[in-house]
Amino acid sequence: MIQKFKQKGYDIVDFNQFSDIYIVNTCTVTSISDKKSRMFLRKAKKINPRGIVVACGCYVQVAKDEIEKINEIDLCIGTNEKSDIVSYIEDYIKFNKKDIDISDVFKEKEYCEYGTVTYTEKTRAVVKIQDGCDRFCTYCLIPYARGRVRSRKPENILKEVKDIAKNGYKEIVITGIHIASYGKDFENNYKLIDLLENLDKIDGIERIRLGSIEPLLISEEFISKLKNLKNICHHFHLSLQSGCDETLARMNRRYTTNEFRIIVKRLRELYSDCILTTDIIVGFPGETDEEFEKTYNFLKEIKFYKMHIFKYSPRKGTKAAIMENQISGDIKEKRSNLLIELSNKNEYEYQKEYIGKEVEVLFEEKEDDYYKGHTANYIMAKTKSNENLINKCCKIKIKEIEKNELKAEQ
Repeated sequence: MIQKFKQKGYDIVDFNQFSDIYIVNTCTVTSISDKKSRMFLRKAKKINPRGIVVACGCYVQVAKDEIEKINEIDLCIGTNEKSDIVSYIEDYIKFNKKDIDISDVFKEKEYCEYGTVTYTEKTRAVVKIQDGCDRFCTYCLIPYARGRVRSRKPENILKEVKDIAKNGYKEIVITGIHIASYGKDFENNYKLIDLLENLDKIDGIERIRLGSIEPLLISEEFISKLKNLKNICHHFHLSLQSGCDETLARMNRRYTTNEFRIIVKRLRELYSDCILTTDIIVGFPGETDEEFEKTYNFLKEIKFYKMHIFKYSPRKGTKAAIMENQISGDIKEKRSNLLIELSNKNEYEYQKEYIGKEVEVLFEEKEDDYYKGHTANYIMAKTKSNENLINKCCKIKIKEIEKNELKAEQ
């Protein structure tokens, strides 16, 4: 969207600055994200009461009637309509045209090519390869906000990544709503692993990082091909959600803890420096103390580097929202704190293993006197240097841990 506005000659300013137009690209994955979206919409009007405030994206897609009641909003635009956002806003300015039809995302059959790449300020490009999800987990609104799986044509992805490499970016991050489903809507059986094999051959790209992936993607066939790719980062975000089979079944997650255990074993056997991260939901409807204990013990066994802990948030329109035995907020808080404590402990234990070792870091920014970046397996590290290290891959020797970061010897 920023690129489209720039092409039309608009100036982009920080959201906290005075502006003529404010756009909030809303998220609806949790009730907290809904709340934050509403907060930013109201904040914009306070900064400039005469400014045009636009709500777009997933929250609008699933709850237009609700969000239109917010007085501060001038215009609502759905998920698919974002591709024409500049035209919609200019029509509003010229003709006061407010009534925008929000299309039915379930009728979308092909991937929409607009706004596919997001460049970071320094060294990394995020490449979106698909949209939509067909999984329908019982807690999740995303299929209703984004529609069915639509995969981006591989030739378009490859062309874009070649351009990214020519522009000096060394790392790409492969993202989407459910990237494990990439290619399922193609007729030629072209899958995610085929795309990765082609991306691995592009000159200039030194790191290919996968975004959040469905655990069942990591099959024997997938691993047998993945091991031949030289640029794949040894960091995998496997979205687990629960370490209890009964809870996983109620969530409509399509694997068991034992299947997940096997998947983890495959990855760790393949890469000795493999880092695994995950998402966990606590307080899912019906989660007893015994079920939570199963989750806690399973997470201790797997020992993720980091865990993103979410307290279950009922989403209107999902099956989980009307399930019996909803969990109280204080129990969710207690369980969340226990898992955060476990995650912090794991992170420190992992980082300790790197003291005295050499690691290769792609440096992304300079903060105070330190150049900072990530290792290929996504651990933050920093060092001082007299030369500019931004967008360079360099080896450094780790001396200590400082503020959850690996710090090099001087």
